[in-house]
Amino acid sequence: MKKVDLKKELKNLYQPLNTNIEVVVVPEMNFLMMNGKGDPNTSQEYKKAIETLFAVSYNLKFMVKKSSLEIDYVVMPLEGLWWVENMEKFTLDNKSNWHWTAMIMQPKFITKEMVDKACVDVAHKKHLPTELIQFESFYEGHAAQILYIGAYSEESDTVKAIHYFIKNKGHKLTGKHHEIYLSDPRKTKPEKLKTIIRRPFI
Repeated sequence: MKKVDLKKELKNLYQPLNTNIEVVVVPEMNFLMMNGKGDPNTSQEYKKAIETLFAVSYNLKFMVKKSSLEIDYVVMPLEGLWWVENMEKFTLDNKSNWHWTAMIMQPKFITKEMVDKACVDVAHKKHLPTELIQFESFYEGHAAQILYIGAYSEESDTVKAIHYFIKNKGHKLTGKHHEIYLSDPRKTKPEKLKTIIRRPFI
């Protein structure tokens, strides 16, 4: 059976080696996505979205493993896009007005038909809101990113450093604040959480 680990294949995007800001080019990839609004620390909608995305992602993994494809692949980490109506006023200090997209990247061989079937299976077994899942491609292009180690609540200075880095290079911030969660907050101390923080630019 073929083994696939996209975190290793896309190491510069999902396994950066150090905590320095670096420029990456992020290609178009396919994601399961769910949208919402509000503070992720208190939003039940956000917690339900995470549960739903992982349930469908693991259903797809086992579906592919048992299919004629015979591929065993690693489920990718949770990612989040965060934004406000006016991104010039985006701040980590007030999360109540944040819009968000919770998402998990999927291998290229995953099809819309597979996703639809997985959503039906999960909705039947766990009664999760899989009807809200979108299966879409997402492209970021050039971006600055950093491996941040620490509590989510202490990210502010790191985010400011990324913004300064981009502007100091003569570029303009674009797109949305992007985070990739490499640690499970249920099992990891806040000061040891690993998060990739990314912001696209032009």
